[in-house]
Amino acid sequence: MGLPTTEILERYASVLINFALNDGKGIKKGDVVYLVTQTPGIPLATEVYKAILKAGAHPLLQIQDDDFKLLHLQEANEEQLSFFPEKYYRGLADTIDHYVRILAENDPLFLANADPRKVILSTHSTRKFRDWLDLKEDAGNFTWTLCLYGTEGAAREAGMTVEQYWQQIVLACFLDEDDPIGRWKLVFDQIYSIQSILNEMPIEKVHVSAKGTDLWVGLGEKRKWLGGSGRNIPSFEIFTSPDWRQVEGTIFFDQPLYRYGNIIENIELQIEKGRIIKATAKKNEKLLQEMISQRNADKIGEFSLTDKRFSRINRFMANTLYDENFGGQFGNIHLAVGKAYHDACSDDPRTMTEQQFIDLGYNDSPEHTDIIATTDRTVTAVLKDGSRKKIYEGGEFTIQ
Repeated sequence: MGLPTTEILERYASVLINFALNDGKGIKKGDVVYLVTQTPGIPLATEVYKAILKAGAHPLLQIQDDDFKLLHLQEANEEQLSFFPEKYYRGLADTIDHYVRILAENDPLFLANADPRKVILSTHSTRKFRDWLDLKEDAGNFTWTLCLYGTEGAAREAGMTVEQYWQQIVLACFLDEDDPIGRWKLVFDQIYSIQSILNEMPIEKVHVSAKGTDLWVGLGEKRKWLGGSGRNIPSFEIFTSPDWRQVEGTIFFDQPLYRYGNIIENIELQIEKGRIIKATAKKNEKLLQEMISQRNADKIGEFSLTDKRFSRINRFMANTLYDENFGGQFGNIHLAVGKAYHDACSDDPRTMTEQQFIDLGYNDSPEHTDIIATTDRTVTAVLKDGSRKKIYEGGEFTIQ
């Protein structure tokens, strides 16, 4: 199919604007939408921009160029790398109702030769802006979504032609169907059904058993399972934010992690009393350790499972958004090191203080990085009465 046709991009834009944002309801007239794309993603950004205008909303556009990002990392000193224009970002946070980010890297490894410490410092310079948006989201006044625009460089890194790469995007987002939004609604209904069963189960903790993995994850008090929100397109995962203090054991991740313009391979984590005490990797172990050395990034912020029956992604994509939604033979599990999701709280997050979240074991960190395993695994829930129930096996949820 080559690069996507205008019709495919129009469908893609419609899914993002008329479904993914505003929790499946789409944007409203008068909303302000912050649209951010890397340079190669301009063809999709153009259709998203049109869709925003068609809905009677107001687009704010930012185009980011990887060459300038690399230049900044090479030439800026530490003060410049950590510079945060507070008034600019405060005004932006107060103004926008929604945020769309189009991931479109020409080269997923464009920062491979950059100093990892400088990359992390620069990335975290806008942490306060993200915190403001998190608070706005907790209050029900902000939604966001991420999507992917396929490039030749990304396809090459994934071992595919750009045609094959785009075929995965089209299948994953149901863009080959006349009514992709209708299909997404059906899939989300199925996800909600499983999510509801999980939330009705009095789960105290879960045990993950797989090759190289023996992991216990305690959910903690006031937790619920989430999924099907549209905050990523595609999104098939069912996840929660556990009590970081109740995570214990080891886990091996067979999928490479693309982070900070680099790649980390064959990650293994050993966790004791909720803290990562050992982190190894066969490639770029130093970057992995730099990452988890950030404040509270040695703790777990998310536990997630993807059911292979929902996802049509069956190829490695060299992109976390897609790889964390991999279906394939055995679905996937992923953990996020770092920040937890406040909306995993069964109480209304709008009524909670930051200290209450901390007391409940919701981790807070400038980091949130998903690490993915696609090997066969069994997940068993231990209920509060001590009984056990298998909830996931062979890449599928086994509860009904």
